Amino acid sequence: MARDGYHLILIDIDSKKLEEAKTNILHIHHIKIALLVKDLSLVNIAQEIYDEINNTEIDIIINNAGFGMFGTFYETDWERDLEMLHLHILTTTHLIKLILPDMVERNAGKILTISSLAAFQPGPMMALYYASKAYLLSFSQAISNELKGTGVSVTVLCPGPTKTAFQDVVSEGCNDNKIGFNMACPKAVAAHGYKAMHKGKVVAIPGVFNKFLSILPRMLTRNRTTKIVRRI
Repeated sequence: MARDGYHLILIDIDSKKLEEAKTNILHIHHIKIALLVKDLSLVNIAQEIYDEINNTEIDIIINNAGFGMFGTFYETDWERDLEMLHLHILTTTHLIKLILPDMVERNAGKILTISSLAAFQPGPMMALYYASKAYLLSFSQAISNELKGTGVSVTVLCPGPTKTAFQDVVSEGCNDNKIGFNMACPKAVAAHGYKAMHKGKVVAIPGVFNKFLSILPRMLTRNRTTKIVRRI
């Protein structure tokens, strides 16, 4: 986005990494960058963010924050479960709800939300994560349809396993829990989503193998695909 001349508002809980990102971007691109250090898993954090940026015309929203947990639902920590649900579902939905009316009024705007290949089937051992990503896919497709003719587009990016810190968080340092195949480059995934957003594509799935996996639940029973995910 910086390469294409967009000014940025970067939001994250990690102030150090935000500053590093800002420094790295400004070393190459001459744009304006505002930083907001926020815990996006908190209740009503979207309203707090909006109150700070509502004097700024927002052209693009990218909802990228997320994390996962590994384990049976009855054993995972409820407070951590709740943080994930707030982050993936409530914060994302509320922030779009707050910014979208301005976009519709201007007849211009783009929304890119990061879901996952997990959105296409249930996921034992990561039940809430898979379910939350299914919500993001369904929600994005629905409002994309509602926004036809408004000049506002909605894209949902559904990557497979990607080489980020995500797996370290999910596996809690245990190599046995990590998926070791079909790993994608994060830069390639980001580029795929960015291009799809500018083309106005609704669902973007990077990689031929991932596209095949996304339609597998249509070819097999949900019970069968659920068993396959459990084994993986």
